[in-house]
Amino acid sequence: MRFPLARRTFHASIAAAPSTRPATVSVLGREYPTDDMTNVSPAILSKLPLRLHTQPAHPLSTLRALIESHFPSYAHLSSLSPLVTPYQNFDLLSFPPDHPGRSVTDSYYVNKHLMLRTHTSAHEVEVFEQGETKWLLTADVYRRDEIDGSHYPVFHQTEGACIVSADTNGMNEIKDHNAMLQAHLQRSNIIIEDVPHLSPANPCQPAHDPKHTELIAKNLKLSLNSLILTLFGSHVGATPQNPLRVRWIEATFPWTTPSFEVEVFFRGKWLEILGCGVIYQPTLDNANVRNKLGWAFGLGLERIAMILYSIPDIRLFWSQDPRFLTQFKQNEITTFRSYSKYPACFKDVSFWLPENMDLHDNDFCDLVRDVAGDIVEDVKMTDSFAHPKTRRKSVCYRINYRSMDRSLTNDETNTLHDQVTSSLRDRFGVEIR
Repeated sequence: MRFPLARRTFHASIAAAPSTRPATVSVLGREYPTDDMTNVSPAILSKLPLRLHTQPAHPLSTLRALIESHFPSYAHLSSLSPLVTPYQNFDLLSFPPDHPGRSVTDSYYVNKHLMLRTHTSAHEVEVFEQGETKWLLTADVYRRDEIDGSHYPVFHQTEGACIVSADTNGMNEIKDHNAMLQAHLQRSNIIIEDVPHLSPANPCQPAHDPKHTELIAKNLKLSLNSLILTLFGSHVGATPQNPLRVRWIEATFPWTTPSFEVEVFFRGKWLEILGCGVIYQPTLDNANVRNKLGWAFGLGLERIAMILYSIPDIRLFWSQDPRFLTQFKQNEITTFRSYSKYPACFKDVSFWLPENMDLHDNDFCDLVRDVAGDIVEDVKMTDSFAHPKTRRKSVCYRINYRSMDRSLTNDETNTLHDQVTSSLRDRFGVEIR
């Protein structure tokens, strides 16, 4: 289930001019025609074959396996192609036409007919159509984003879903499962701050029986409280005197109703872990699933792995340095040991934009990634102003170059920065100040 992240105000993205745009783009060994929506970059395309969640001993693989082991009777899916249509990614899930996620500033398009999935829910209708009723799907997902220690344009999600018959047999199955889960949690060192399963602000869907929705929402909460206990209980050292603390918060998502967010109290602060809810009926209708209802959740593997493994920078998940990779074993969660903190090198670039042009932060960050890759730790806009007479717009970005694996020489950094400024001129027609 794709649960929304905070989004910035956005402007139109700068597409490559037809004269500079190649006629085709190669994605996973196949050529696709380009058009005015094409914005996939070489840096992003290079990530598609890697599938970190399937690499043995990688923290994301261990976390995926741990979640799957908690739901042993579910189908475990992890091999679906990242290429989907906008219809699959948005329309089948009832995204409104003006949702910012559809914008080329937020999503990667191969062309107007094909894109990189922005969430695992792009496959939800497809999986339900295949007859699966209880399943987990783990995959790499792609969203254009800023550059800093906790954001990356490729990350990994696990989505889980469970649907049952909307009849007496289905509800009795849920009641029995609820009783079992409730007994387990009552014996465990966990305190749960709950909210009502239904409320005026978090209502039952018109197509559903409120009593059925109450049972399904309760099952959702009990199932996820049990999962969170599995993930975090031993790592907080939960005891009767110091139990794991979980709290539920009402949320609003167009693709689930009622909807919730879940937080865990970990190392002195509340951390958002996942979003979830009762599946929106039109989604099941689109999958030709009749007379059933159920729940779905979605969580980001990197966010949880950074907490459990104490990994400080999201770039590290992509490191090939043996000092990172050899620290981990499959099915073991251990604390990351920092092998060094190499010095940073800040470089500023200021430029005038062409007349009547806005440059989105994500366009700038993608350009920087194409040139410097993961050597850039973060990028921040430090200044923006319009000339009082000409109204020309000037912006300044500060780029923090810092390798995770070694010290950079000043000559290396200067060369990379020169390539960034050259690419800015060539791609966007800016005037370097």
